[in-house]
Amino acid sequence: MARNRLTQELREISKNPDPDISLEMTGDTIEHWSAVVRGPKDSPYEGGEFALRITCTAAYPLSPPQVMFATKIFHPNVNFATGEICLDILKTGWSPAWTLQYVCRAVIALLLDPNADSPLNCDAGNLIRSGDIRGYRSMAQMYTAEHAMVVG
Repeated sequence: MARNRLTQELREISKNPDPDISLEMTGDTIEHWSAVVRGPKDSPYEGGEFALRITCTAAYPLSPPQVMFATKIFHPNVNFATGEICLDILKTGWSPAWTLQYVCRAVIALLLDPNADSPLNCDAGNLIRSGDIRGYRSMAQMYTAEHAMVVG
């Protein structure tokens, strides 16, 4: 089931590419993907390109894919050391109707609207919770410039 669904998604991605998302298979198996999402406009991640590692199990799409940041990012809902993402649709809120492209869109939305109440990065979460939005944005911009900016 996963193979057929992922093949269908691959066809759909090539027919309707998203300008903010680059999504492709990696290696010889269709279960491993890589994505690059653009940091959203008007966010401290603007101008950055963030690599994601995506793994689908044989249970996909009934089970969510595993998605991790490969690019270092300063965000309350991303573990800085491992790239693990805290996002409800990747856990209990998953729907088999969603696609890998939808997941990438959800990650971009998370960059725009962090949830400081369930932080994987306590430093980022504490800055937001204490009202130091300028400090959070400054740190996020610094890490974006250091790790995610494409030098032309």
